[in-house]
Amino acid sequence: VNCGAIPENLLESEFFGYEKGSFTGAAARKKGKFEQAHQGIIFLDEIGDISLAIQAKLLRVLQEREFNRVGGNKSINVDVRFIAATNKNLPDMVKKGTFREDLYHRLNVFPLVLPPLRKRDDIAELADYFLNSRPENRSEPVTISRNAMDYLNAYSWPGNVRELKNTIERAAILTGTGVIETSDLPLNILEQDTNN
Repeated sequence: VNCGAIPENLLESEFFGYEKGSFTGAAARKKGKFEQAHQGIIFLDEIGDISLAIQAKLLRVLQEREFNRVGGNKSINVDVRFIAATNKNLPDMVKKGTFREDLYHRLNVFPLVLPPLRKRDDIAELADYFLNSRPENRSEPVTISRNAMDYLNAYSWPGNVRELKNTIERAAILTGTGVIETSDLPLNILEQDTNN
């Protein structure tokens, strides 16, 4: 569930589902994502974007393994493993009072910290993966020149992996030779010093 992409007023019914007639347009009972994930895993992306009110309800699911559908009064038990991700600094949000401390500790059982792309050494592997995962690459393979790769490796990647993916897709479209050259790269990458 991409928590940042779902409007706040719909997030609760997306998570917990709803009962028929619980609000205008609720013509039938609907299972929420937690109920659908029973005996499985649910990935909560951009967890730092949810409101304090939804955080309180999410905490109940994490602690008690139960919830009520919107408009319902029957508790539904679930056995779900939670994985959460965010690009926000949750400890800072806890200090500012914008993220619940108890929820943070419930989610922070086994943290995995992924360094930003600029601090990693797998840009070439990721670029190759993005090139090879393009459907049109099966008939027209595209590669990256050494010089272009030097620029990709030197760039700071403020948009992280998404920016790299978009850059590779753009360059693959622009190349007319099947080899991505520096001329196929965006100007912001070419302005970066490759001697870093």
